[in-house]
Amino acid sequence: MNIEHLNNTLGFCDSLLNYKRRKTLTVSVGGIMLGSEHPILPQSMTTTDTMDTLGSVEQIIRMVDAGCQLVRLTAPSMNEAQNLAEIKKELHKRGVNVPLVADIHFTPNAAELAARIVEKVRVNPGNYADKKKFDLIEYSDSDYQEELDRIREKFTPLVRICKEYGTAMRIGTNHGSLSDRIMSRYGDTPLGMVESAMEFLRICEDENYDNIVLSMKSSNPQVMVQAYRLLVKTMKNGLTKRIMPNGIDLTGAYPLHLGVTEAGDGDDGRIKSALGIGTLLEDGIGDTVRVSLTEDPEFEVPVAKKLIARYQKQAKTISKQAENYHTQFNPFSYSKRESNEIFNIGQSQVPRVITNYATFEKVNPEDLKAIGHLYDNNLDKWHMSDMGADFIYLGKTKVDFMLPMGLKAIYDIETWNLVSDKSNAFPLFHSSEFLAEYTSSSKSLNFVKANTNDLDETFLIKLSKHKNFVLVLQSEENKPMRDLRYAFLKLQSQQISNPVIINAIYQEDEEHFMLFASTDIGALLIDGFGDGLLVEAAEVSLNRINEICFGILQAARTRISKTEYISCPSCGRTLFDLQETTAMIRKRTDHLKGIKIAIMGCIVNGPGEMADADYGYVGSGVGKITLYKGKEVVKRNIPSENAVNELIDLIRDNGDWVETSL
Repeated sequence: MNIEHLNNTLGFCDSLLNYKRRKTLTVSVGGIMLGSEHPILPQSMTTTDTMDTLGSVEQIIRMVDAGCQLVRLTAPSMNEAQNLAEIKKELHKRGVNVPLVADIHFTPNAAELAARIVEKVRVNPGNYADKKKFDLIEYSDSDYQEELDRIREKFTPLVRICKEYGTAMRIGTNHGSLSDRIMSRYGDTPLGMVESAMEFLRICEDENYDNIVLSMKSSNPQVMVQAYRLLVKTMKNGLTKRIMPNGIDLTGAYPLHLGVTEAGDGDDGRIKSALGIGTLLEDGIGDTVRVSLTEDPEFEVPVAKKLIARYQKQAKTISKQAENYHTQFNPFSYSKRESNEIFNIGQSQVPRVITNYATFEKVNPEDLKAIGHLYDNNLDKWHMSDMGADFIYLGKTKVDFMLPMGLKAIYDIETWNLVSDKSNAFPLFHSSEFLAEYTSSSKSLNFVKANTNDLDETFLIKLSKHKNFVLVLQSEENKPMRDLRYAFLKLQSQQISNPVIINAIYQEDEEHFMLFASTDIGALLIDGFGDGLLVEAAEVSLNRINEICFGILQAARTRISKTEYISCPSCGRTLFDLQETTAMIRKRTDHLKGIKIAIMGCIVNGPGEMADADYGYVGSGVGKITLYKGKEVVKRNIPSENAVNELIDLIRDNGDWVETSL
């Protein structure tokens, strides 16, 4: 199978190796054009009460000043839908003409009203015509068709109004709010997400309405990426053929709105968003971006703009000859690349983190605090955090103290030969040294550092024969993901199973580094590639590099090292201060390694959106909180002043609480 044939059979992108934006139809949103012939647009959503006209207008102006080009507001009832007209009027009075999007859940009549007022409506197919009770129902084919007929009857009036008024529509599926009907037939899967949207999209096409954008959002970036890819393939193969006069096939080529829902705040929110959104942008997928942070919306927009800006210039073409590939790569379902297990790297082992200290003239015990290893001089003991690096690359720099048990040393081969105690130290060969004749190596674990350009036939044949060598792989490309993906496909096709450490090097400032590394490394991890990380950034401290590496591994669900918070961005439906509450819960629980806690402002982003969480904290009324264990309600309508303590008691009662170590 050559590489271009592989691209065609995958069906979700034009090229696995070279950046090429997916061709789409053009959608008009109040004169703003969305689609492949136009720039990718940043957008966001207000956090104000939509009934607060002036408050909403002031926030929208701040969002527009930050670069937001589409603004979404919640319209949970007829009152909010009607007040969109007042907000629009006040914005025009102030000379602000940004298109407005009405966000609709559960209320078709509000959607139909809003479609006559604003430029775009967003509907969630999981709750537009259905309610979620987590019931498992057995449907016959005729029963299922009756349900589809019922949906058609409820949804068609909105489609016709949008068509009449020139209003755009987003069909926005959320992983956690799939209907019981979809869940019963397809399960809680990317396929279920796609089919949920396709049901609504087929109705639109039957009505000859195509001013449509789609989204497939999840708080799990892995699920989100798989769903978007599957949607692209399904639309292309499952909708009415649309061949343009110039011969281009635009069947099902609707623009896509990208976002990771409930990403959270701070580093976690940015890493998860970049990992999911950036992976798809690398694939050429996406026409508008919303970064969902538990922060004010004007802080979301700059993050979206930084992600988008990386794809405004055409990427360099990877000039590789097509080769015959036999690969297990599956973009729609996670499967880790098979590899040898060498020492504690590869196969069933979690990805390892290596930190570069080779530039240090001398390494002292206190220098290791930055990578999660703290030396207590009084007790002469080491303490290792859950985000403690696994290896330290020292190059030619020797340490004159015993490293902590959880940390192993890697030396350049010449220096390793001089180390007396080799039980916790391993050699690294550069590619030329590996290819030359050498007289010594470790019996248990060796590293060979190579560039993707080094992977010629001679190198690969020798690597395949050295089963105790781990490949440390680097790319010289400015945007290295596709070059590294090519290398992994090459290794797979030639059945070379040595573990691979992704060696990524960045020159950007801290925030750009965080976003770009999350994209490049996260995309590879989501595709099942990579047994560890060696990340270098000249402008970023070792402490921050280490934190961000563990954050990327956590967001990709390949190594869990800390508590995960699934926290929705505030909107007009929110029933408490999400930012303050998230910070308070994080302060009390961030030592609970591996626990996922969902913090949801209202029932719309409630049990469905947090389906992946262990515990849920959901606004159920003004000053009232409902607690969940998984999808099950445990306590209802708790006064908000007691709710955090009640959450901790719930975690304790279920055996998941541990006391903090002081």
